[in-house]
Amino acid sequence: MDHLKPSRIDFKPNNPLFCSMKRIILLLVVLTALQSCFSPERDCEKFKTGTFQFESYLNGELVKSTFVRNDSIEIDMFQGKTDTSSIRWINNCEYIITNLHPKNMAERKPLSIKILTTKGNTYTFEYGKVGETNKQKGTVTKIK
Repeated sequence: MDHLKPSRIDFKPNNPLFCSMKRIILLLVVLTALQSCFSPERDCEKFKTGTFQFESYLNGELVKSTFVRNDSIEIDMFQGKTDTSSIRWINNCEYIITNLHPKNMAERKPLSIKILTTKGNTYTFEYGKVGETNKQKGTVTKIK
C-alpha cells in the first residue's frame, strides 16, 4: 500500500523542481515589471479641440471626413454635407456624441467614444452606440 501514499515534494535548493519553480516566478516578476513600463500613451487632453481627419472604407472605397471640435460641439464635413453634434465628456478620454439634427432613427442614438491610445498627432479610438456591446475601432489625425 506504500504506492498509494502521496509523494512528497522536496523544496530544497538543489532539487530540480524547486529550481524550475524559482525560474518561473522570476520570469513572471520580470514580465510584470516590463509590462508596466510599456503602457500605451494616452494624452487625450490635446485632442479635445481642433480640426481632425478620419479615414474609413465605405462600400470598398476609402473616404475621408473632416471635423472641427471644441469641448462641447463637433461639426462634421463629409462628401459636401455638414452635420453638427453635441459632445459630453465623461472623462479626459471618453465622451458621448449626439447628433443635433438626426435625419433618421439610427442617427438619433448617441455614440460612445473612448480614446484608447495617442501617438503624436493621432489617436486610436473605440466607438459604438450607447448601450450596445458592438464596438468598432478607428484612427483620427489632428490636422490643426
